Amino acid sequence: MTAEKSGTTGRRSGAETRADGTGAKNPPDDAAGAGPGSGSPDERASGADSSGEDDTAGTVTSAGKAKRTRKARRTGAAKAAGTASTADKTSTADKAEAGTEAGTEAGTEAGTEAGTEAGTEAGTEAGTEAEARDRADAAKKDGDAAEKSDAAKQDGTGDDEPADPWSAFGPAPEPVLGRPRRAVRAVGRFLVHEWTLAVVAALALAAAMTWPTLRYPRHTLPQDYWDPSLQAWQMAWSGHILRTNPAQLWHSNTFYPENWSFAFSDTLLGYAPAGLIGVGPEHAVLRYNIMFVLAHALAAFGAYALARQLGAGRIGGAVAGASFAYAPWLLAQAGHLHIISNGGIPLALAMLARGHGWSLRYGYRPRRRHAGWAFAGWLVAAWQLSLGFGIGLPFAYMLAGVVLVSVVLWFVRRRKVKRPFGRRLFLADVLGGLVFAAVGAALAVPYFKVAELHPNAERTIGDIGLYSPPASGFFTAPAESRVWGGLHEGARAVLPWHPEMTLLPGFVLYALAAGGLFFSVWRVRHRIFLLAGVLVTMALAMGTRFFGGRFTYVPLFDYLPGWSGLRTPGRMMLWTTLLLGLLAAGAVTAFCMRVRELAAERVPPWPGPWLRLATLLPLALVLVEGLNATPQPVVPRQPAALRTVDGPMLVLPSSQNLDQPVMLWSTDRFQPMVNGGSGFTPRSQARIREATVSFPDYASVDYLRQIGVKNVVVLRDELEGTPWEGMLDRPVDALGVAREQVGEAVVFRL
Repeated sequence: MTAEKSGTTGRRSGAETRADGTGAKNPPDDAAGAGPGSGSPDERASGADSSGEDDTAGTVTSAGKAKRTRKARRTGAAKAAGTASTADKTSTADKAEAGTEAGTEAGTEAGTEAGTEAGTEAGTEAGTEAEARDRADAAKKDGDAAEKSDAAKQDGTGDDEPADPWSAFGPAPEPVLGRPRRAVRAVGRFLVHEWTLAVVAALALAAAMTWPTLRYPRHTLPQDYWDPSLQAWQMAWSGHILRTNPAQLWHSNTFYPENWSFAFSDTLLGYAPAGLIGVGPEHAVLRYNIMFVLAHALAAFGAYALARQLGAGRIGGAVAGASFAYAPWLLAQAGHLHIISNGGIPLALAMLARGHGWSLRYGYRPRRRHAGWAFAGWLVAAWQLSLGFGIGLPFAYMLAGVVLVSVVLWFVRRRKVKRPFGRRLFLADVLGGLVFAAVGAALAVPYFKVAELHPNAERTIGDIGLYSPPASGFFTAPAESRVWGGLHEGARAVLPWHPEMTLLPGFVLYALAAGGLFFSVWRVRHRIFLLAGVLVTMALAMGTRFFGGRFTYVPLFDYLPGWSGLRTPGRMMLWTTLLLGLLAAGAVTAFCMRVRELAAERVPPWPGPWLRLATLLPLALVLVEGLNATPQPVVPRQPAALRTVDGPMLVLPSSQNLDQPVMLWSTDRFQPMVNGGSGFTPRSQARIREATVSFPDYASVDYLRQIGVKNVVVLRDELEGTPWEGMLDRPVDALGVAREQVGEAVVFRL
């Protein structure tokens, strides 16, 4: 007997087929279990694999009807009632042998156990064993031919190629890759990952958008060679002192004999690892230009990561990144690396949001929490703070406000949401917050010490008023803008201090953000929050120009520690630009989604490619507005005397701007010097400059000896038009001073 198993329930079918084509209807379960269809696990697996081909019950045929027998063999086996399985294609010999046994046993078993007409007829016609074997042999030949035909249909190899007998056991296993091939695959996946491509795109875009910064990176500096020279010295000093004597970090070689002089301005301390590489002015300039380009790349990547984490699409995130890094107003800050170095702000926010499983578009998703990302976000925030308090201090207060609001919300909803962060995430926040606070406190100590020793370093409300821009500044571009610079020359002329008052983030960005208020992937309440943030930060950026600042900037100036040290309110435009970029990202993402829907509805999909190309238009327009016309002046060559003369020394002439290149020239030996430029002038330095106007004479020489100055270097080419003009014509014979010509400079040895 043969019995087929049901394709869905595993029960025996209602009819069995014998070797001669006869069968009994509805045998009991124990009788059905004796057939070859259920006797082999391999055959049952094969039958299950080929289920679904037929759904009618098997038929009862007589042993003498060879035509019906051949038909049954071609279909694979007798069919089961209500099932969808056929007999194993690779076990035709077993079928014939099973049919032989069934021919001798089925008549008796079917007649006695089933008691049906089919069983009696089968038992009479298959009376002898020899006749049953002959019929089985014929059926075997027909079955082999049918199996070859079925295999050819399935694998397309034709009648000459037999089917793989091992296919009954399942598909071939995946090849086991060796370690080299696994490494190649992992590298390939890494190279085509979204974040890898985003990093590469940010670097390439930064090199292009800041060009020609990298054209002559050893000899030129962007915008001017005053503040960039100071900041190139800062990176060189931090690397040098960490390599030689870290305990003297805050007591630099400049502003002699003052202490804590490294804290006279923002330090860019986070770039100290770069300062460990290279020595001398040329390397310092090269280092500055490289970090200048990398700062733009980090700003674009950080804003892209934040927009993506909040729920924007790729193109929307690219618009947010480009608008944040290449806003026209930032072109006026090209000489202030500590302002350009703002990418850690959006990147830290993106990491913190990722670690807490939160996004603007999808809300709070606990399953996406990750303590490691949260802790990394705190570390990036601490690194950003180490670059300077000019933009780091508002960032620190913003993070403190977010933490405070989160604690209040948790306290209000603690009964509804228990342990919303989880233990690991809570510990990551606590440890990360402590690291951030510790870095901020350690960096603040020198600045508070400077404020104590130099009261004139503190800003007043009057100073803030001098740098507070009017409302027209939000629509005025700086001279460094290639697109709007020339057109806005008249508007800049009426601004009291246009380098800090030209705050245009981009007309394209304004338009995209306005569209994002009405058409966006963000919820309406989120759009309102973003708009409120834009308006608040704009009011803060106006300083005392917004109703005198009584309800905006002045309370922060009076009550927040350290806020009085911020000189330029217009730099709050950084936050305005970021929020406008998020509004624009929501609009562009919604536009891209609509384009995909329109392309999918068209048959054929034309003009889908053109619509998709149109989604790049906002990004292209934002980048066009960010094109620069920044000058790249050549850095003055280092005088030979600065490589040989020991300190403490004084280089004349001396002033805020003239001293900054002198600081850069000292990066060969870092000898102590009176010269130095920062955000304020220490009183001791002002007294030295005043006392040496008559140099060389008895009073000035005596004063310099008292404070410990040993050498005075006079730059002959820089004297014209300064208070020290004509000093080289004065005699020194009676002063006990040696005078020596070293290159283009004159050295007085006291």
